[in-house]
Amino acid sequence: MLKLFFLIVGSLLQAGCPENASSELEAYKLPYDLTQPDKTLELDLNLNEISGLSFAFGESRLVAVNDEQGVVYLLDPETGSQIMSLEFHSPGDYEGVEVVGDHAYVVKSTGTIYALRNFATEGMEMTKYNDFLEKENDVEGLGYDAKSNQLLVACKGKAGDGPEFAAKRAIYAFDLETNTFDTLPKYLISLEDVRKYLDQNTTLQAWEQLSEFFDPAAEDLTFAPSALAIHPISGDIYLLSSVGKLLLVLNQEGQIVYLEKLKKSVHRQPEGICFAADGTLYISNEAKGTVPLIHRFAYKSN
Repeated sequence: MLKLFFLIVGSLLQAGCPENASSELEAYKLPYDLTQPDKTLELDLNLNEISGLSFAFGESRLVAVNDEQGVVYLLDPETGSQIMSLEFHSPGDYEGVEVVGDHAYVVKSTGTIYALRNFATEGMEMTKYNDFLEKENDVEGLGYDAKSNQLLVACKGKAGDGPEFAAKRAIYAFDLETNTFDTLPKYLISLEDVRKYLDQNTTLQAWEQLSEFFDPAAEDLTFAPSALAIHPISGDIYLLSSVGKLLLVLNQEGQIVYLEKLKKSVHRQPEGICFAADGTLYISNEAKGTVPLIHRFAYKSN
């Protein structure tokens, strides 16, 4: 009788408890097959180092920024052909582009934001915003968070000053109302977080390679963001790392919910990412001695 009592109480307690984080993470399913693009756009050779992607004009144009050039390109999203090029500044290490309403924003690896007001019109004007980020932070990702009206920038290099930022990667927020950066990271990704995710998801494809890449004895986090975009339906944050050929997904609370090692035969050097409003995913790859590409992946709702 006593044994039965404890069994009943245990069942009630289990039923009343929410699923823990590990169960939720294991249940996550990426709504894309990144091994099979449904379309691939071949780009002109002068776009051999696309480092950022976005959409503009009701998704009738893809917008791209080419590393080392102060030029924004407008592309046909069906063919990849160039429609227009707009020079906005002198050559430099430009690493991301995002269009918000009538304005476009380009980020430099130093963290400088270039706001292109009245984008792609005769009245286009450029305003530059410098803040505390610098060359050592090595910014390489830019995305727009519509919920908070902020730009998110991912740092491939130094996450911040102080020992609390060791072996971590930071994502900072740039407020579009005040045109200033928040001084503290909005999200931090640590080696400990990645190892915890891997330990809870041992059935992942290429788990052994991932586990070796994220060596728990390493002094630094080998994940190095090269691009960032926010999913228009789920709000999840998608981060590419050209180093290691990786996709890492965070939920809106900053938890790692997905990690995938990308096929090198498909993703030679993934450097740009964006979404259409219906969830269609676009990933650009640098030429690497061949033809620069943009892969398109259909959204598969779970």
